[in-house]
This record gives sequence, structure tokens and C-alpha cells, in this order.
Amino acid sequence: MSVHSVARAVFALVCAAMLGFAAGALWMVAALYAGHATSWLALPFAVVLAWTIRHWVHSPGGYAAALAAMAALLAALYVNLLMAGALIAANMGMGIVEALRTAGTGMLLQLARLGFSAVDAGWYLAAAVVGAALAGRPARRGARHD
Repeated sequence: MSVHSVARAVFALVCAAMLGFAAGALWMVAALYAGHATSWLALPFAVVLAWTIRHWVHSPGGYAAALAAMAALLAALYVNLLMAGALIAANMGMGIVEALRTAGTGMLLQLARLGFSAVDAGWYLAAAVVGAALAGRPARRGARHD
């Protein structure tokens, strides 16, 4: 394994993580507009993440599948943390950034865990599987016109 391939794999991992965070933030906006938890949105976000990773981050295959599954699960974790922060901000009358800083990662993780259900876990795992399947399948060959 060369230095170039290791650097490329690390860069792809960082890109997939940033895409997961961005998807989680966008998902939070949709959840706030809906006014309730929207764990079913994990599937469309996983499809978009898989497509993005497959086309712009890494070529289709096992590593792209792992990146897509990781990004989908990271988005799900991030949206739950942000929703816990939004709940604190609403109940305490503070801004969301101030609430996130004041609460800290530990408290946000505990609050997200309290609001976590088996149905949510099912949606998130299904999204990770769908994302991995879409990102990992081989590229289609162009149609031939003879």
C-alpha cells in the first residue's frame, strides 16, 4: 500500500464524515419544520449520501459501501444530538449554539439516548444497509447501440 493510496483513503474518510455531518444538519432543519422526530428520513438521506460518495468521493466497491454506511449512521447520530440541543434551547429560552456549547457532548449524547427507540434503530440500520448497497454495487456499463 503506497502513501498515495493511504492519503486517498483518509481523504475519502474525512469527506464522507463531513457529508454525514452536513446531511445531519439538513435533516435537523427538516425535522424542525415537521415538528417531530423524522427517523424515516434516514432512507432518503442514505440514498443521497451513497450516490454522492459513489460518484465524487470514492469509486464503487467495498470501501465506498463502508463510507456510505458510516456517513448515514453519522448523520443519524448528529441529527439526534442537534435535536436534543434544539429541545434544550427551546425549553431554556436560549439560542441553539449557546445551548449546544452549554450542554456539552456528554449531556447531548445522554439526551439523544433517552429519546432513542427501537423503531429509530430500525430506520437507521435500514438506511445504513441501503446506503452501503447502493455505494458498493459495481458501476453500470453504458448501453450499446449497434
